[in-house]
Amino acid sequence: MNRSIVIVSALTALFIGTFSNVFGQGGGANLDFNATGKRAVETASRLNSQPKVLDTVFPIPTTSYPLLSINYEPTFEIPKIEPAKVNLQQKLPQLYNGYARIGIGSLLMPLAEVYYNNGRNRKMNYGGSIQHLSSFGKMRHVAPANFDRTNARAFVGVNEKKYSWDLESYYRNQGLHFYGFPNEDADKDSIAQRFNTFGLKGGFHSHEKDSLGLNWKVGLEYRRFSDRKPKVDSLKDWNARENFFAIRAGAEYKWGNEIFAADLDILHNSYKFGVLNDTMPGFLNSGLENKNTIISLKPSISTYSKNRKLKAKIGVDLTASLGTKNKVYLYPVAEVKYSLFNDILIPYAGVTGGLTQQTFKRITDENEFSLSNVGLQNEHKAADGYVGIKGTLSKRIGFNVFASFSHVKGKALFVTDTVYSGRNRFNVIYDTMNITKIEGSIYYQLKEKVKIDVIGRYYSYNARNNIFAWNLPQFQVVLRGTYNLYDKFILTVDANFEGGRRAQVFAAGEDVLEENLQFAYKLGFLADANIGLEYRYNKRVSGFINLNNVAAQRYKRWYNYPTQGFQAMVGVTIRF
Repeated sequence: MNRSIVIVSALTALFIGTFSNVFGQGGGANLDFNATGKRAVETASRLNSQPKVLDTVFPIPTTSYPLLSINYEPTFEIPKIEPAKVNLQQKLPQLYNGYARIGIGSLLMPLAEVYYNNGRNRKMNYGGSIQHLSSFGKMRHVAPANFDRTNARAFVGVNEKKYSWDLESYYRNQGLHFYGFPNEDADKDSIAQRFNTFGLKGGFHSHEKDSLGLNWKVGLEYRRFSDRKPKVDSLKDWNARENFFAIRAGAEYKWGNEIFAADLDILHNSYKFGVLNDTMPGFLNSGLENKNTIISLKPSISTYSKNRKLKAKIGVDLTASLGTKNKVYLYPVAEVKYSLFNDILIPYAGVTGGLTQQTFKRITDENEFSLSNVGLQNEHKAADGYVGIKGTLSKRIGFNVFASFSHVKGKALFVTDTVYSGRNRFNVIYDTMNITKIEGSIYYQLKEKVKIDVIGRYYSYNARNNIFAWNLPQFQVVLRGTYNLYDKFILTVDANFEGGRRAQVFAAGEDVLEENLQFAYKLGFLADANIGLEYRYNKRVSGFINLNNVAAQRYKRWYNYPTQGFQAMVGVTIRF
């Protein structure tokens, strides 16, 4: 109501003022106007809500799904843990400079060995050793079979951060008798033989710390080998003597995952028997001389994958043989292997070849009853391919199985001599053959307590000119084992079994097979088992007993050459 009065009064005043202003100018009369009115004003309304900001992002409601209620009773199995063993020995046990082994065996067989070393030294290593073994006993139904072997060796080496070098000299004196005929009262001197070997060798190696550095090596070797001289002065030149000289060098360069390598070998051998172009007085022997030089260059590249699982090598072997006939050979060098399951299984394969220099010493190392006047022919392995797999079955058991196939020219075979001796020595013939070899091995090792190795080999020979590979086995089994009881008693066992060996004879008889006008005699099964036991009284003194050929089998390693039966040896060892 008050608002209506105020509005009416304001409108009235405005009207009056305007009207008076119109008519009042110029002196006109005044007009008075009085009126009443009613004006309604709408009632105001108040908003009770507070202002707020509206956002365009709306929250997403969270949906939860309750888990089903399942009652599960867990079980726990606590595995047994092997108790830890504390080794109270020093981290570096005391190393004695000297070691001696002295013994005596049945059949009057003395044994003596002495070793000496300067001990622990990071930069220098030097020492020497002497070994002697001989036998003065008699064997039944054969000629005197006494023998003796003496070896001496001295060495010195220096190791530095960037290089190392070593030098070694050795001497070997071996005496024996050609006892392969049934005469126990034969003159010993008439069937005696003695080999003398003297050698020197040394080498230098570089050691670059940088993985991209070039490492190289070089080595020299000289060896003099000869057999027994006749006691008659006029025949002093009628023995075999041989001089061997070798230079071996190599270099290696690593670039990333690749290793570039090259090896160079120069081998020279000079063999003489008697006087060339002359005949031994009173004998049929003629003078022989053979000089041969082999030069071999082997460049190769090896590569590794990033994870080190794959390793491959490829190269060539370029070899030249210089002698009576000069020939050049080219052999492949290829190898690949791959690691599966962190070295649990490692399959591998490869192909290679090579030329092996034949020497008089190599022949007598294989058969010490050979003639002194033998022809020498290098062994040419044209191809040698192999494939296999190795690995571990557990942390204690490992294995290796492979097969190889090779084609060999100039394979040396030993046959009974019928010209220069009374059939108690062997001549060397050479043949070309294909050789297949299948080998499997398994080992078991329980820390340093138990170690066992078993190796089985099967051979197949296909010779060109001979019906058999004379004196070579068709199968072989090797067993080796060691058992350590409280580090006080050490038991060792080794056994060798061979079968399928044949020897060439020249007439039919019992156990003799005839084929293509050749006669083959069965040498029989070879079983040689040895047992050794050592008792360690303390760290410096121990005693031992060795039982050799426990089966007491007088098997024939060569035709007409039986071995000694059961033998026993006892002795002591001393560290000083």
